[in-house]
Amino acid sequence: MRLEGFKPLSVDAFHVDGLQNIEHAFPNAVFPKGCVHEFLTFKQEHVAATAGFVAGILSKLMNRNGVCLWISTRRKMFPTAFKAFNVQPDNIVFVNVRSHQHALWAAEEALKCKAVATVIAEVPELTFMQSRRLQLAVEKSNVTGLVLRTDAKKLCTTACVARWEIKPIASRLDDGLPGVGFPRWNVSLLKVRNGKTGSWMVEWSADKYTVVEQRNDERELVQKAG
Repeated sequence: MRLEGFKPLSVDAFHVDGLQNIEHAFPNAVFPKGCVHEFLTFKQEHVAATAGFVAGILSKLMNRNGVCLWISTRRKMFPTAFKAFNVQPDNIVFVNVRSHQHALWAAEEALKCKAVATVIAEVPELTFMQSRRLQLAVEKSNVTGLVLRTDAKKLCTTACVARWEIKPIASRLDDGLPGVGFPRWNVSLLKVRNGKTGSWMVEWSADKYTVVEQRNDERELVQKAG
């Protein structure tokens, strides 16, 4: 595990409030920090859901005062909406580039900067070599990188520590009241280095995540259905 970049559990281990059940899928039951995570989006509506889920993680990674770089070719984010996830939009630097090659280059350079807490890059695809370059950059700076893949049809092996898939779920209100409830997602870990895959229903409420339901691994569901 040391050869693959994992370090022994320290006293200041990183945890995300409310995601303890999901963190058990990772080595040492700790959310991997200082590495690169990959998020897949198969549909356009999943992009917004993924951004919302990631915003909750940012609130912990940035520790309220940290700086995040959000790199993309076309920004669709509404900065003020980050306040709902305890993230101050003033601490996010949006970097708009012309192509996804420029986005990957900017992400690699940003991940080398120790003054940055988190770097997020929106790209349509990611090759193993490109992901390896990002992973090598964070191993020296200990910055956490999140890659949001907007075209998951071109899947390939990457050097990322974890591969996530976030799908939106209809919110739920008590007593059948009208309106919109708290954000909910179906969170799936499709690949975890030295860990376990799984699927959970997660809700954002009271300024933290709540695991509403733990589901079977999607591959197990396919086997049972067959």
